[in-house]
Amino acid sequence: MSLKARIQDDMKTAMRARDAGRLSAVRLLLAAIKQREVDERIELDDDAVTATIEKMVKQRRDAAAQFDTGNRPELAAGERFEIEVLSAYLPAALSSDELDAEITAAIAECGATSLADLGKIMTALKPRLAGRADMAEASRRVRARLGA
Repeated sequence: MSLKARIQDDMKTAMRARDAGRLSAVRLLLAAIKQREVDERIELDDDAVTATIEKMVKQRRDAAAQFDTGNRPELAAGERFEIEVLSAYLPAALSSDELDAEITAAIAECGATSLADLGKIMTALKPRLAGRADMAEASRRVRARLGA
């Protein structure tokens, strides 16, 4: 079953269970997927759907941080609930040790020796870490490893 089909099934399940919060989050996700399909005139595969989910999770994290800063904990809680619902569709996150192992492998593959090679390393890491790690965190760790 494709990821998109699983999301559609989960929407139907949320409708039957009358779970308004979950239903709202899943509908937002399906709307974003449909919008991207219409804009690009393609049928999204699982990788593209995962990228869309990652983007939405990042947007919600940013919004939650803004709501926290603005002293609006009820709105931040709503964003965190949506993050929880959306994160269920992402692949399992890498542990810190697994992330370090992937970074070590990418540095070795690229033959990187300085910070000037950061772009090559991140290009190699992006497909490996898609949906499983925060790329900003990976970039920080690569920079630290290369001595920046």
